[in-house]
Amino acid sequence: MSDKKKKSRAASPKGGGAFSAKKFWITVLVSLLLVGGIILLYIFLPVVADKSEENALIKVPANATTENVRDSIAKYLGEKYADNVVRVSRLRGTDFSKRHGAYLLEQGLTPLQAEKKIRQGAQCPVKVVINNARGVDLLGKKVEKYLDFDSDSLKKQLKDADFLQEYGLTPDNALALFIDDTYEVYWNASPKTLSEKIGKNYKRIWNEQRIRKAKELGLSPAEVIILASIVDEETNKKDEKPKVARLYLNRLKKGMKLQADPTVKFALGDFSLRRIRNEHLQVESPYNTYKINGLPPGPIRTVTTGDIDAVLDAPAHEYLYMCAKDDFSGYHNFAKDYSTHLQNARKYQQALNRRGI
Repeated sequence: MSDKKKKSRAASPKGGGAFSAKKFWITVLVSLLLVGGIILLYIFLPVVADKSEENALIKVPANATTENVRDSIAKYLGEKYADNVVRVSRLRGTDFSKRHGAYLLEQGLTPLQAEKKIRQGAQCPVKVVINNARGVDLLGKKVEKYLDFDSDSLKKQLKDADFLQEYGLTPDNALALFIDDTYEVYWNASPKTLSEKIGKNYKRIWNEQRIRKAKELGLSPAEVIILASIVDEETNKKDEKPKVARLYLNRLKKGMKLQADPTVKFALGDFSLRRIRNEHLQVESPYNTYKINGLPPGPIRTVTTGDIDAVLDAPAHEYLYMCAKDDFSGYHNFAKDYSTHLQNARKYQQALNRRGI
């Protein structure tokens, strides 16, 4: 055998060993990639494949922890979905304590998309409905149901004379700012932010035309709203409101006391009263229009734009007295003189007696 063949045979085992080592490391690498892929699938597949089954408004409180957010999501979209959102947040290092607000997670949103929405602070505005609030206290209780502040915070804002001055209002008549309507603000809005939003609507409503009509009546916008609030409590009949409004305007013009029963109920803090008796009329209050001259200091409830226009566009007539009809239809009998009014009042009182009221 030649030396060349010997060298060739001697080299073969050495080359085969190098190939086997290379093959081994390739196998190890492929295995690691497969394991890594499986791990990545385990981690990421749920966050991109899982989807919310319904719309959910998630509220993140101030200085929220990851657990706070997880519990809020789990309440509406389940534990698994919430865990997947938290998994993404931890990978991204999201700080929920800086994401105070309300977020709408729409149906079909993946945990990856949900986390991104909260992380980026993409809030959804909430609707605040203002209607039939009898006084600032009740207004505050209504509003705190929608937003992340308490009623005392709003009441404090409505005592800010400098803020109210911009709208021609004072702490006494601050309720006039809140015209019945639906307003959109962020859940984490402050009392001032909400009041400014509502103030824009107030200025829009009180345009040049309405301000001119108010001046022709000798009233300020706030005084129109105060009168509108009394009219609105006197009758729920839309077609009768302008007539009632003119009656009170007639009394104001003649310097007569308004003698409006709703203001007595407001002074007593009891709107459930169905019959105002003489003892009720003795209450000492700037809202008791049986004792004070002119309008009370503020509205006794929030009003609609329609209520405002019922005062501004009240048709002329000479009625000075009114009394609920004895058929309990909700309408009133009107009178120009006191003797006729007494006859109407007697009929109504007799009807109340028959019903045991």
